Amino acid sequence: MKRIIHTDKAPAPIGPYNQAVIANNTLYASGQIAINPATGELVISDIESETRQVMENIKAILHAADLSFEHVVKVSVFVKDMHLFSRINAVYAEYFNSDTAPARELVEVANLPRFVNIEISVTAVLA
Repeated sequence: MKRIIHTDKAPAPIGPYNQAVIANNTLYASGQIAINPATGELVISDIESETRQVMENIKAILHAADLSFEHVVKVSVFVKDMHLFSRINAVYAEYFNSDTAPARELVEVANLPRFVNIEISVTAVLA
């Protein structure tokens, strides 16, 4: 059995998918880009603001499932330019305790939805 997670504090899906699904005590969150859910506008003035909006969208989805970043066990990060890694990583580190941080990969890709610079998805385990 699966449970759909939805919150208006994160961007609504723009296709046949959900913000997140819980199955077998695991939350699988769809990739998030830097859409401000209040305005529907992209936050792309700089990579730090863009990454922070992505992480806030993920935070909202986690909270809708009564979870936090401490429950996250795996993160997938897709970036358009690997040269942005250190700036992305600095913002990312604001959301995770380095002692309990999840596993992660960061991959450079040719393009992302709406031609943003970063997309992040997470997998979390319910306590």
